[in-house]
Amino acid sequence: MVNRTEQRSAWQLLDSGQLLLIAIAGLVVIVAVTQVAAVGLDRPVTAVIFGVLIALGELARMVMPGNREVAPIGTAGALGYALLLRVGEQPADQTPLQVVAVTAAGMLIGSLPHIAVGRAPAPDPMARRLLCIALVAFLFRPIAGRLLPAGELSKRDWLLALALMAAVVALAGLAEVVVAAMIRAEAVRARFGIALADEIGALMALWVATGPTGMLIAVATSVMGLTALLVFTAPILVTQVAFRRYAGIRATYLQTIRALSRVTEVGGYVEPGHSRRVSRLSIAMGRELGMAEAELLDLEYGALMHDIGQLSLGDPIPGGATVLASPNEQRKIAELGAGVIEQTGVLPRVAEIVRRQSEQYRVGRSPSTAPPLASRIVKVANAYDDLVGDSGDRDRSAAVLERLRLDSAAEYDPAVVESLSRVIDRGGLARL
Repeated sequence: MVNRTEQRSAWQLLDSGQLLLIAIAGLVVIVAVTQVAAVGLDRPVTAVIFGVLIALGELARMVMPGNREVAPIGTAGALGYALLLRVGEQPADQTPLQVVAVTAAGMLIGSLPHIAVGRAPAPDPMARRLLCIALVAFLFRPIAGRLLPAGELSKRDWLLALALMAAVVALAGLAEVVVAAMIRAEAVRARFGIALADEIGALMALWVATGPTGMLIAVATSVMGLTALLVFTAPILVTQVAFRRYAGIRATYLQTIRALSRVTEVGGYVEPGHSRRVSRLSIAMGRELGMAEAELLDLEYGALMHDIGQLSLGDPIPGGATVLASPNEQRKIAELGAGVIEQTGVLPRVAEIVRRQSEQYRVGRSPSTAPPLASRIVKVANAYDDLVGDSGDRDRSAAVLERLRLDSAAEYDPAVVESLSRVIDRGGLARL
């Protein structure tokens, strides 16, 4: 069965918030380019050099965990240009619109090689990065022009400039995090508070590196001239290498677990696509129930591996439907699967999720002895897919949901069953 989202273009997958963000960024770029075309570039050599740095940063963009596309070197370069006060002994008088135009041109040029090889950047992260740079430029440059003298800056002037830079960069970082959380909450149907916490953990760490680096570039260029760009982009380059390595490890883990989850399908123990469907259902239900991104990652791993214990069975369960197996068989499969995962030595929480997925919920049970929420989610998602499979029959789906409700309070967590109902009612799986 082909996922309908795979048949739609990238633009059709954008929600209203993403489209609005892109439209605002596009309008700002049009105004900026028009203004620069009319009056010309101020200090074109400086503009071109910073534009090249931004382009190189965009060329080296990467995808962080959570499918977040970032370009830290380009962002630091654009921040440096937006905050630039002087180039050596000469004042830097570029307007905020020129900053936007140079940043947009650099981002576009840096994206062309990616587009040429079929890796077009996501438009909404680019729009968000551009608007954050625009916010810095429109706040900092007019205020700095009023508060700071046009000639040489004294020590006190530099302290004032640094304080203003830090305040503006912090505000821009906070704005990006809030906008990213709003868009992510709508895109993946997560609660805003949970999405905000996830974005703070993911993006603020990056801003802690890119913001000070952009400030350092601006200050160093004022003292050393344009040669400072070669020296002070090194810290953000080291940070990007570390982030890329971390993201690569996360991606490798997920790819390996997805490959292992298909062993039960290839061996005929479960229906084709079962593990993937249970994983997608579990993630959607976890978001519905307010799980944070780190918890969702463990949940995804556990959902993908929930049936791995079936490989040790002498006779496969018909159709791989563990929901139809006896409680003893379910416990055996869960325990064996957890044992396999424990052999990796790196996924203890996932092993616990798989081990306890067979336990009954039972209302009134002590919270200290109840199965983890992730285990309860996998149990419900697995039961639903065992009975529905890849069928699109609404009547069958409704009948299975009713059956799960009747078994709630004893076998299944009623709150988890209702989260499944809400996910199915609004078509939440189409976004995964």
